[in-house]
Amino acid sequence: MKALNLITLLLIIIGGINWLLVGAFQVDLVAQLFGGQDGAIARIVYVLVGLSAIYQLVPFFKAMSTDEVIAERGTTTTTRL
Repeated sequence: MKALNLITLLLIIIGGINWLLVGAFQVDLVAQLFGGQDGAIARIVYVLVGLSAIYQLVPFFKAMSTDEVIAERGTTTTTRL
């Protein structure tokens, strides 16, 4: 499960960087590397990035329900005696 989580997170990062390049410079790096937007491999990468984003909703909502997000911020809670 941890490996799948890391792989999907990496794909989302790749997708985010690609969108940054599209927005800032009008360069679709995935399309350029894999034969244009209509290329089979580019389409597979786009689909994998999208499925990765959907998959990452599960740990996101789990973290929100367990207050893990607060722990990620480095905030500590203290108990009073």
